[in-house]
Amino acid sequence: MQAIETKLKGCFILEPTIFEDDRGYFFESYNEEKLKGILGYKPIFVQDNQSKSSYGVVRGLHMQEGEYSQAKLVRVIEGAVIDVVVDVRPGSGTYGEFIAIELTEQNKKQLFIPRGFLHGFSVVSENAIFFYKCDNGYNKSSEDGINPLDTELNINWQIPLEKMIISEKDKLAQSFNEFKIKNLI
Repeated sequence: MQAIETKLKGCFILEPTIFEDDRGYFFESYNEEKLKGILGYKPIFVQDNQSKSSYGVVRGLHMQEGEYSQAKLVRVIEGAVIDVVVDVRPGSGTYGEFIAIELTEQNKKQLFIPRGFLHGFSVVSENAIFFYKCDNGYNKSSEDGINPLDTELNINWQIPLEKMIISEKDKLAQSFNEFKIKNLI
């Protein structure tokens, strides 16, 4: 497995070693000791989640705050997504910056997202099955988020606006500026 730290400290792209032959392929999708070696600590994942979405779906930008914040290890089992993380860790040198990477069933890349990041993705294939491990359980009262179409962040979801499928909750989510004001940033 190769680990590439992104411009957002602590956020890593993980590229597996894939063994392929005429029977198919094999790769190690998770190894606790290897991840510990990359991160410098051992995350304890307590919840796995999986979603299926169709082309044009944009999910996010979501996070949990405080004692319920979550680190995540995400990947695509089927299809392709543009995965986006935004650094909103107070005092971070990259606060407000984001990365967007393509995760596909073909490239089998994973993204480790530390606590303190907003997360979202858009589906750029006909369908996508998205899988993620979380180091903390879901807690509705600690949810926070930003509208995925926020003009200050100006994220390119690689989906034409007229074809985007966004939940009402996400459409009504606060702007990045409102998020900063609320958090006194």
